[in-house]
Amino acid sequence: MGIFSNIFSKKEVKINSYSDFWNWFQTKQQQFYSAINVHDNIEKDFFNPLGEKLNELREGYFFLAGMFDETTAELIITADGKIENMVFIEELIAEAPSLKNWRFTAFKPAMGIENLGISMNGHNFNGENLFFSPIESAEFPDEISVRVYHEDMTPSNEGEIRTGTFIFLDNFLGELEFANSIDTITIEAKSSVINETIHPIAKLKDYINWRQKEFIEKYEGTWYTLDNNEYTLYEAKLENGDAILATINSELLHWDAKASHPWVSIVTIYYDGSQYNGMPSKEDYTFMDTIEDELNSLLHPVQGDLNIGRETGQDQRQLFFASKDYRNISKVLGHFVQQYQDKFEIELAIYKDKYWQTYAQYIRN
Repeated sequence: MGIFSNIFSKKEVKINSYSDFWNWFQTKQQQFYSAINVHDNIEKDFFNPLGEKLNELREGYFFLAGMFDETTAELIITADGKIENMVFIEELIAEAPSLKNWRFTAFKPAMGIENLGISMNGHNFNGENLFFSPIESAEFPDEISVRVYHEDMTPSNEGEIRTGTFIFLDNFLGELEFANSIDTITIEAKSSVINETIHPIAKLKDYINWRQKEFIEKYEGTWYTLDNNEYTLYEAKLENGDAILATINSELLHWDAKASHPWVSIVTIYYDGSQYNGMPSKEDYTFMDTIEDELNSLLHPVQGDLNIGRETGQDQRQLFFASKDYRNISKVLGHFVQQYQDKFEIELAIYKDKYWQTYAQYIRN
């Protein structure tokens, strides 16, 4: 009996919660620290086991690690640009224990321009060869948009230059700021500048902070109420005879303060509509209505989450939302996807769209 007891005691508990993960991490902290500090067998002794346990907890966690100083290892958990995963990273790091010789960080931090230089495919990206200019729009005045110029960009290397520039900005601004602050970025060659005033890339943070402060002051207290909602039914026929049906809150789409709720969410539920001209079976239709009602009961305007409507057809149903912040809706929709992924294939996308251009096709003047 003692032999069997020892064998079974080595089986690791599956990670189901943040506390499970950190409890497990503490049992491995010396092994992990040694792998990072000595940089020996780091893939086997650190990357592989950590990645496996993070995936058990939830898909969408990425990580970086290195020595923060001579005696402190740093683990950085990153969403790799996926907005829908950011809140879970914040929660995971918030529950991290205080461990000697360890530092835990949510998202890639911002780097000072004087310490930042990236080389990729023979191209350099730094404070000397990158510049920017603001993009101002009378139609979309609240958007923070910029053109970024690289001194060496040509038609033959523009793909490489764009990739390197985005990596530079992600490190310069920091992952969270990069995702939250800039609405659109255009990468161009510095040689394309004719009569435009451009600024060193080092001044980009100051420009963003100024625009963000304006935006927050303008919309901080703006909320939507449910008074006078009006839903419109849209129906379209495709060339192959399939139908598309949509029910949209048309009154909400004419709201003049859309930018106060800049985060757009789309849940796509896939079903088999091959026998029904792209529409769901009666059973699937009823079940999707039920789980949609359940989802809507968890999302409220007082929390900053607005139900725009839905569209059904072409073997999928899409649920549309807009939110004041991405955190609450990321959690609600993330748990929704996990709960029903055995019944349907479900995809989730969350991104910033201050003027809800995603839903422009449903706006009738």
